[in-house]
Amino acid sequence: MWSYFEPYKVILVIAVIASLITASTNGALAVAVKYVLDDIFDAKNYTYLFILPVAVMIIYVAKSSFLFLQNFLMSYIGNKVIEKLRNETFEKMIHLPVKYYAEESTGALMSRITNDINLVQSSIPTIINMLRAVVTMVGLIGVIIYMNWQLALVAIVLYPIFIYPLSVISRKLRRYSTRGQESMGILTSVLQESFSGIRVVKAFIAENKEQKRFEEANAVTIKYANKSVLAGSLASPLTEALGSVGIAAVLFIGGYQVIHGTVTTGQFFAFLAALIQIYEPVKLFASSNNALQAAIAAGERVFSMLDEKDEVMENTGTKECHAENKDIEFKNVSFIYKDDIYALKNVSFNVKAGSTVAFVGPSGAGKTTMAHLIPRFYDVTDGHILIDNVDIREYDLYSLRHNISIVSQDAFLFNDTISNNIRYSKENATDEEVKDAARAAYADEFIEKFPEKYDTMCGERGVKLSGGQKQRITIARALLKNPAILILDEATSALDTESERVVQKALDNLMKGRTSFVIAHRLSTILNADMIVVFNKGGVEAIGRHEEIIKTSPTYKKLYEMQFKIEEQE
Repeated sequence: MWSYFEPYKVILVIAVIASLITASTNGALAVAVKYVLDDIFDAKNYTYLFILPVAVMIIYVAKSSFLFLQNFLMSYIGNKVIEKLRNETFEKMIHLPVKYYAEESTGALMSRITNDINLVQSSIPTIINMLRAVVTMVGLIGVIIYMNWQLALVAIVLYPIFIYPLSVISRKLRRYSTRGQESMGILTSVLQESFSGIRVVKAFIAENKEQKRFEEANAVTIKYANKSVLAGSLASPLTEALGSVGIAAVLFIGGYQVIHGTVTTGQFFAFLAALIQIYEPVKLFASSNNALQAAIAAGERVFSMLDEKDEVMENTGTKECHAENKDIEFKNVSFIYKDDIYALKNVSFNVKAGSTVAFVGPSGAGKTTMAHLIPRFYDVTDGHILIDNVDIREYDLYSLRHNISIVSQDAFLFNDTISNNIRYSKENATDEEVKDAARAAYADEFIEKFPEKYDTMCGERGVKLSGGQKQRITIARALLKNPAILILDEATSALDTESERVVQKALDNLMKGRTSFVIAHRLSTILNADMIVVFNKGGVEAIGRHEEIIKTSPTYKKLYEMQFKIEEQE
């Protein structure tokens, strides 16, 4: 954690000095009480009558000035630390492997970078106040020891009594805070799903169902919030009660000393004023414990994610990948998602550079899994994937992916302009290059009809465009990247016949001269593929062209006949 503060150590030192000076003014004010009672009220000393009011004003001005300086500097440091922490958290999240996102909900991840970091941020003023309280308390303890060490010993010996109940409360608070933040992640996930799937919600008249889901998740969040409040609310009264024991003991012993003349009235009240000020920081610790424990729990969740192994750590390769005109070999490839169940087992085949390979098979046969292994969204469990006779794990991860474009069924677009969505694959592309890619993808014909043309906003996930329009923009994006390897994951399966016809023309342009892997929903789109790989139960049932495997693969024949009958009926 110190690494976040180290760049600001000079400012931190200044803030600590300001805090020390602020704390010393509290001791000075306590000492002033002695002179007011002994030298002004009892001794009738007119010199002190003029000096002390001025001194008190100077003390308060100094206290206010250095308090402002301390608060400003500590808040500045805190905000810069949060900025760095939030940036690093997002950087870590965006570089986490795909498998991490398959196991965590989007809402839970969003909660880490919003709710959890916000809790850490909101705790900064509390931490600043607690640091100031520590310095104030240490300074005032020094003052009361200097004033009357016997009374100081009576007061200080009671402090350990505070520690045990506060530590018990702290443990409970942290546990409740952790569970509360986990439930907030679930709540955020419900929100994200409900809003992202609003059309499904409306279509199935499921508003009440989603309302119930939200209320249930919200109730759990509030349950832990109330438990945290209950535990936190005990701290301050408990501190007050225990503190009263110390003050009562000091009143008794100090009063006895005043009666017997061993201390003056001024000395006693100065001591009492300092002691009461000491209990204020203790009460602050107790009352702030709730926010502090919530921040600690949130920080643990954030830092546990920062400790996750990301793709940069897995990027062990150093070679530059140049996949143009290079053959690809799948050699005894096996892959296990979890629970020791093979999604792929001992799969082998060779792909000639520039050829089109279709992956066919029933749902769950391993087609998409195989496609995801090529850009290393997942790494093979056993075996090798070779490009130009080099295992893809020996290539630099980002160099490998620079050679690959993916067009999937889910045509994802950002809430940005059409131009920027196409340019996403090549940030430095000129406007003319963007338009060339759009023309090749047959997207220019509808883009030019929009009033703002290429500056038209797509909306969140491309909601302002039709399915066919979104797909053509993603094809233009892939074209602009000019990849050597292309992966088409059921790119036309969600489109109507007319949209599919136009998109297929765009895909034909995209596939020219590139090694293409096509996961096919409609077999009619892959009949002319150079090679069809039929997957079944994680293995390869047949490899060949359509004319060959229609005779040798029962799975392919069944799929083909089923689709042919459906198309005839249509």
